[in-house]
Amino acid sequence: MTELELLGPRAYGDALGSAVLKATAEDFQVDEVLDIPLSGDGEHLWLWVEKRGLNTEEAARRLARAAGVQLRTVSYAGLKDRQALTRQWFSIQLPGKADPDLCAAEDDTLKILKSIRHKRKLQRGAHAANGFTLRLTQLQADTEALNARLESIKLKGIPNYFGTQRFGYEGGNVGEARQYAERKALPEQRNVRSRLLSTARSYLFNKVLAARVADGSWQRAQVGDLLAFTDSRSFFPAGEAECNDPRLAILDLHPTGPLWGEGDSPASGVTADLENAIAGDESALRDWLIRAGMEHERRILRLPIGQLTWHYPEPDILQLEFVLPAGCFATVLVRELVDLAPVGQTDSSCVF
Repeated sequence: MTELELLGPRAYGDALGSAVLKATAEDFQVDEVLDIPLSGDGEHLWLWVEKRGLNTEEAARRLARAAGVQLRTVSYAGLKDRQALTRQWFSIQLPGKADPDLCAAEDDTLKILKSIRHKRKLQRGAHAANGFTLRLTQLQADTEALNARLESIKLKGIPNYFGTQRFGYEGGNVGEARQYAERKALPEQRNVRSRLLSTARSYLFNKVLAARVADGSWQRAQVGDLLAFTDSRSFFPAGEAECNDPRLAILDLHPTGPLWGEGDSPASGVTADLENAIAGDESALRDWLIRAGMEHERRILRLPIGQLTWHYPEPDILQLEFVLPAGCFATVLVRELVDLAPVGQTDSSCVF
């Protein structure tokens, strides 16, 4: 499957050129933002860990081995990219035990930057946001055009698509989910089941968002929408008054799309018609999600880019710094700017 099939149209027009992302791990840096005061005592040891070229699950396994505990006692808030320089929290449950020597877990790919005790374990999804520093190298694009587009994005946000990472290589996860859906079966392995159910919900959401980007309604509320604040999972229906709420204009309040589960869309009017039609076109995936007991949830259609700044360290390098809510994809921002070329290759035929 192509990127366009998995995500949908860009909101701001064609890519302005090309660039390379992740030529080195330092070109894609992620810092977990965790707004939890840590008590300094308790049976859980919390670790602030820097990883380079290492995924979150492997880091957890290494920490468990070094601490001499079972993997299930190691917790983390979210998964981070392997091909990146990331800093995130882990916790290890150590009831009645002293802090272990974790030196065996450390090498050039993993460093423990800080440790502190706390009374509770780190829960999945506990982080509020992620801070990003991205360096786009081998840049071939007009900087004036890039600056103008970035100013628009800073003012208006971007479509909150799930990135292609969610769908596997060339969308392979979608095909695998379809196979299970057609057989009306679920994977036995919990991690596979979770991955494919998430893929199916993300794919249906992206199709709804793509339709609203195409008709221009992703940035505005319409009667029948369900609205949510940027950092909230709760939502409420939009009538005429809600569609004129000034918080929509300042990117605090947004229309939402479906993370499909049991029942029809709780939206109404044209919004419900669109969402139910798209789910009907993908009825095997829709029914599969319902049989799996997934609850209907909502995700904001528009993604505000927090604290967005940029500069050009070199003429062919664009550095972006910004903050996104947990569960949102930095690569979706990059997609609104340039096409990404393989490392060492850029498209010299681009016309600006």
